[in-house]
Amino acid sequence: MRKNTHSVAVSGSSLNTLAQNGTTFDGQNAAIISGQGSELGNNTVLNGRAKRKIISQKMALSLIAIAEKKGEPEKVKAFWNTYYCQNRLITHDGRYHGKYCKNRFCTLCSSIRKAEIINKYYPVLKTWPEPYFVTLTVKAYPLKSLRTMLKGVIKAFRQIVGNYRKMNQRSKGTKLMGIKSLECNFNPVRRTYNPHLHVIVPNKETAEILIKEWLQKWTAVHTIRKAQDYRPIHNLETALIETIKYGSKIFTEPDVNKKANSSNNGNIHAAAVYNIFDAMEGLRLFDRFGFDLPKGTAKERKGARVVTKYGEWVFVPQYFDWLNTENELTLTGHVPKTELVNLLENNIDLLLE
Repeated sequence: MRKNTHSVAVSGSSLNTLAQNGTTFDGQNAAIISGQGSELGNNTVLNGRAKRKIISQKMALSLIAIAEKKGEPEKVKAFWNTYYCQNRLITHDGRYHGKYCKNRFCTLCSSIRKAEIINKYYPVLKTWPEPYFVTLTVKAYPLKSLRTMLKGVIKAFRQIVGNYRKMNQRSKGTKLMGIKSLECNFNPVRRTYNPHLHVIVPNKETAEILIKEWLQKWTAVHTIRKAQDYRPIHNLETALIETIKYGSKIFTEPDVNKKANSSNNGNIHAAAVYNIFDAMEGLRLFDRFGFDLPKGTAKERKGARVVTKYGEWVFVPQYFDWLNTENELTLTGHVPKTELVNLLENNIDLLLE
């Protein structure tokens, strides 16, 4: 039976690195840590980290199988790095440290990037008096056109912003500003992919301009008016979370409690997720336009240092948790929902794309 400490947890979102353990000159056990680490004390946050670790490992194994079948060894290596992301943790001085894979298809690393972006941009966006959330999309296309359409979406938006910047410099137009994120969804019925942009802008005028220019740029051949959307933002933090998704929703059905009870429902289309991230390789998914961040927003990171008083924890998939290497106590006591376990065990489709 596993034991639960019920006393340690983690919050914060620094990307930290961790070197191997060793010994000091006087024979003491030692670990090398770097970065700020993450504060212990919030069990809810660490339980969320455990949940994302479970999802990442299952998804990584599925993506490894696809990459091996396609004969892409570099991707196999990258997916294994994601599988082992945060596998070993060091707790020291009330904080925890681990090594991140930093791959954009890793749910652990993506959640940290989201938190960092929110912390960085929220102070600026909250000064906007009436921010709007905008969705700009094109028609869905088959896989063979996906990479071309993703590039086209990025290029079209860049041209719109660039044209208005030039007009504004000549005092003939509005300067467009905001943040944008590229995303792509998969339709398992039609087997098509839908690239689109989520954008946050400071006012309704900018939102209307973007939609008008987007429709003119793509014409009715590639999109229609009712597929575009803009609405006032009432909760800025929620809007930021919606904007920053890093490419693809893993779950076709967002509510895992809804369709996960049947082992015949393929709710996670791993082959489609693979295709989306493959097509997005080298593309910038998130960016700002029309404004600069205030100086001093970058977070200072601590360098590497040796510690001799620490706890070491290793993630064990069978326990859905990190176990202490000395006493087998669990770090979080996380118990995943039956629906999520069933979804990950029985509902990952490796073929549909």
